[in-house]
Amino acid sequence: MHIAVTGNIGAGKTTLTTMLSKHYGWEAQFEDVDHNPYLEDFYADMSKWSFALQIYFLGSRFRQVKEIRDSGKSVIQDRTIYEDAHIFAENLNDMELLTDRDFANYSSVFHLMKSFVSAPDLLIYLKSDVPNLVKKIYKRGRDYEASISIEYLSKLNQKYESWIAEYSEGKLLVIEVDDLDFVERPEDFGLILQRIETELHGLF
Repeated sequence: MHIAVTGNIGAGKTTLTTMLSKHYGWEAQFEDVDHNPYLEDFYADMSKWSFALQIYFLGSRFRQVKEIRDSGKSVIQDRTIYEDAHIFAENLNDMELLTDRDFANYSSVFHLMKSFVSAPDLLIYLKSDVPNLVKKIYKRGRDYEASISIEYLSKLNQKYESWIAEYSEGKLLVIEVDDLDFVERPEDFGLILQRIETELHGLF
C-alpha cells in the first residue's frame, strides 16, 4: 500500500505522515528538507536557484517512488512527484523565476520519469487557506521560510486547487484542515483515520 500526503507549505503534511506511519506501523518517506543543498539559497534568490532546486527535488522524489515500489512495503509518503512539476516548477515559470527554456527542459525530464513510476494507491490532499498556512509556518520557525511571501503561498494554493480538481492518477481524499487540530485533538485525528479507512476499504 502506498499512501501519499500532499498540500501547500505549512498544511501539516509531515506531521500527518508521521502520525499515520505510527498508527498503521508503516514506513514513512519524508521530503528531503534538512539535507537539501539548495533550499536556503533558493529562498534567498529564487531566480538563480529555481532550476537547480526543482531538478534536485525531482530526482529525490523519483528515487523515493522507485524505492517504495521495489521494497514491497506499505509506505506513507510526504509529497509526490506530481507536485514538483504541476505546482512548484509551473508556478516558478509563471512568476518568471524559471525561464521557459529551463521549464521545458525540466518538464521533459519529469514526463520521462513519470512514465516509469506508479501513482499512490491513495492521495490525501490537506486543504488549507493562506492565513492558516502563514500561522503554521511562523510557528515552526524555519529560518529559510521566513522570507516566503503571502503572494507566493497564494499562487501555490491556486496551483494546488487547479491540480487537485483535475487529478486522475488514482484515488483522492480531500481533507480541509483549517478547523482541525489532529495533533492536539484525538477526535480530529480519529475523523481523518475514519475517512482514510473508508477509502482504503474501497480499494479492495
